[in-house]
Amino acid sequence: MKRFPQTRRRAVVLALALGALLPAAPAVHAAPAAEWPTKPVRILVGAPPGGTADILARLFAQELQRPLGQPVVVDYKAGAAGTIAVQNMLSAPRDGYTLLLIQKGIASEVPQAIKVSYDPFKDIVPLVQLTRQGLVLVGNPGLPAKNLAELVTYVKANPGKIDVANFGIGLRGHTIGVQFNRLAGLDTGAVSYRGSPPALQDIMGGQVPLMFDGPATSMPFIKAGKLRAFAVAFPQRIAALPNVPTFAELGYPDLSEVGWMGLWAAPGLPPAVVSKLREATLAAMQAPTLRRKIEELGMEVGTPATPDELARDVRESYERQGKLLRSIQFKPE
Repeated sequence: MKRFPQTRRRAVVLALALGALLPAAPAVHAAPAAEWPTKPVRILVGAPPGGTADILARLFAQELQRPLGQPVVVDYKAGAAGTIAVQNMLSAPRDGYTLLLIQKGIASEVPQAIKVSYDPFKDIVPLVQLTRQGLVLVGNPGLPAKNLAELVTYVKANPGKIDVANFGIGLRGHTIGVQFNRLAGLDTGAVSYRGSPPALQDIMGGQVPLMFDGPATSMPFIKAGKLRAFAVAFPQRIAALPNVPTFAELGYPDLSEVGWMGLWAAPGLPPAVVSKLREATLAAMQAPTLRRKIEELGMEVGTPATPDELARDVRESYERQGKLLRSIQFKPE
């Protein structure tokens, strides 16, 4: 029995000697992170062509290729309020080559409007803010109201007869209409569409008189006189519509939440890849052509907020949106 400890010690010494002869196991992410990117990067867009996300994605991808030194491919995965694109990203390898470009509402609004299979705070991670924007209240030019005060008077004179279009029930374009009704003492109906383009067509055609929409999709029609812009739900006036006041200027300070478009990833991306991606993105966003186009679309270039700061903003927006939806007894579809 006394010989067992010695035998055990010899076994240990032998194992250590053999271990010294074997090659060390490589770090899990060291090589890929150091080399990234070595092939094309794919950006999933959870919206159909023609919308704000599509416009931004094509412009951004072109500029991002320069600092990355690799092609950047835009891949459309529209449907189910962006959740199809989320699922595509989550099913791809988590190596930095598949990213998502979408509004922050994919985490702060969509999970409260429809039943989703992902956790908005664990399964998707905001990496970089690309643009900031508000919503614009637009209407058919044939309306008798020429400004917001006249519009409020007109809607009050027609209780229950005026509808407001939105690009998805339970999303911000819908709930801001609920807020406006409460703040201004209005009684309007809500008509939901699958995105902004079909809703805008009906507004210009006279089927629905009003809508809260993103400036990128409304801007061409506002400029062409096919839509009238009444007010902007943003902290300050937007450069592309300098004569359109903010809701705050007109007595509605609560209608000024900032929306933003960003790059997202699945969790677990190597820190070195995140760092390279953020650096390349911030460099791409400095391109004069891209910045000018973003301004023309009624948006602002995003801030260099960190992923943690963006995640906190998403959480705060989620809580505000949830409180409002609960107040109208809204149930996810």
